[in-house]
Amino acid sequence: MSDTSSVLITGASSGIGATYAARFARRGHPLVLVARDATRMATLAAELRAQYGVAVDILKADLTQADDLAAVEARLRTDAQIGILINNAGAALNGPFIEQTPDQVAQLVALNTTAPLRLANAIAPRLAKAGAGAIVNIGSVVGLAPEFRSTVYGATKAFLLFLSQGLSLELAPYGVYVQAVLPAGTKTEIWERSGLDASSLPPMMEVADLVDAALVGFDRREAVTIPPLGDDSAWLAYDGARQALLGGLRQDTVAQRYLSAV
Repeated sequence: MSDTSSVLITGASSGIGATYAARFARRGHPLVLVARDATRMATLAAELRAQYGVAVDILKADLTQADDLAAVEARLRTDAQIGILINNAGAALNGPFIEQTPDQVAQLVALNTTAPLRLANAIAPRLAKAGAGAIVNIGSVVGLAPEFRSTVYGATKAFLLFLSQGLSLELAPYGVYVQAVLPAGTKTEIWERSGLDASSLPPMMEVADLVDAALVGFDRREAVTIPPLGDDSAWLAYDGARQALLGGLRQDTVAQRYLSAV
């Protein structure tokens, strides 16, 4: 697989996805853009072809719809030129859990967890066989913080972090790199689409800054990249505490603290 293999980017019509497209085009990678808005993708594709001279394909798809998702999966399985998957498409859901409808929750889970899982599953065997390639999952720091009270959205992003870490352990021996990117608040359309007024929110990171930082982590082959985190020792301590907790687990004996009468 060449260093300029094609990059398939979901949620590519705007924001983080469109910026990833521009950055990889600048690096000389052909692109496959996936999103619901074909018109915006066509405009972006024309700009990138003219500016960087790269091939850009458009695949109109709503990843919450089974047929559309299957079409993207098929492209990932069969197109040997695609060596990098950017799982970026996602949505937010505001309000308390008890006010969210089952359909709203199901749609969010379909887009934020089922789609990236299936797309990773579609490309991973081929990348492992080739001994090269990368999968990037765009998560969120909200997946680390139930205190933010975004229960379902945060749970979907926690899933992506776990998926990324697990896939990294499984696929690294085959030469496949997996990166989880955890943004904090970023200036994208996700806020308006979820019903929030972005102007009422605290200052947020510019999309270009986020993607450029994520690509620094990509080039360094970081397993987890957290662009807004100033001191990575905090993440290392967090992950170290998690591993220490695992070391203290015993599956054959109840802990003494649960044997005492209340």
